[in-house]
Amino acid sequence: MKKAPQNKEMKAVALSYNETIDTEPRVVAKGKGKVAQNIIVKAIENNIPIQEDTALVELLGELKLNESIPEELYQVIAEIFAFVYKMDKSIGESKK
Repeated sequence: MKKAPQNKEMKAVALSYNETIDTEPRVVAKGKGKVAQNIIVKAIENNIPIQEDTALVELLGELKLNESIPEELYQVIAEIFAFVYKMDKSIGESKK
């Protein structure tokens, strides 16, 4: 099992998007230090892909919880979700 890095200055932001109820992705968790470590540990435990992008975390960290992402970030977030979708699809196919 992977372990979260021990860097106390670590920051993390978790996004969620459910196309049946959301109009755009939204911030569902964020934090730094121990809170960031806990977010990452929970993601690892639940097989949620982790994308490391310091600049994006800084931008998303400015948003409030449950706030939708700003339109300026749609393209980069869409690319991340497409990457996650491809990973999920390839993992599902390898389990067949």
